[in-house]
Amino acid sequence: MLEGQVTGTVWATKKSPALRGLTFLTVQVQGRALVCADCVGAGEGERVLVSTGGAARVAAGTDIPIDAAVVGILDQA
Repeated sequence: MLEGQVTGTVWATKKSPALRGLTFLTVQVQGRALVCADCVGAGEGERVLVSTGGAARVAAGTDIPIDAAVVGILDQA
């Protein structure tokens, strides 16, 4: 898992049917921006935990085509 900070929301009017209903966030992680599926309802400015690869698909609850997912909101680190 990686630690990052939510910097914004991504809007996509057209996307794969498998991605419908998911919210996407931009998260700054180790000096780079990732687009992550939001599994926990995080908001802009919050510090979050991000899973990548196969762990992100498991966190989303199905085998959907995502590479990164927000899986936790940090209170302290």
